[in-house]
Amino acid sequence: MKVISIQQPFASLIAEGLKEYEFRTWKTAYRGEILIHACKGISRENREAMKKFAGYHLEYPTGCIIARARLTDCVKVDDRLKEELREKNFVVYSGTTEHDGWEGYGFHLEDIEKIEPVFASGKLGLWNF
Repeated sequence: MKVISIQQPFASLIAEGLKEYEFRTWKTAYRGEILIHACKGISRENREAMKKFAGYHLEYPTGCIIARARLTDCVKVDDRLKEELREKNFVVYSGTTEHDGWEGYGFHLEDIEKIEPVFASGKLGLWNF
């Protein structure tokens, strides 16, 4: 099964159903079931970003697969998408370098389901588990 490694806190936001887009500089033609892997390390910048999500009472496991979803689309990020997502959830989709002023592609995730963590080493790109 395909897997994508995502840094915390964004992997947990996806696992909890709070974030339905993952942003990348590259596009993919893959559509289908995908596992969400939380990367091992947490950068200083991302530790700072976690503070704004304190109200969600999230846990931030690392080095493990924490959710499954369906990747249903890959869209070019434009101002319309940014505004739509900010309106949907301002806390999640604004105020971090991942989203503000960022250009690239949004991987649309649906049918997100949090699972018991399964320890795994991550990789770049989409990888097989």
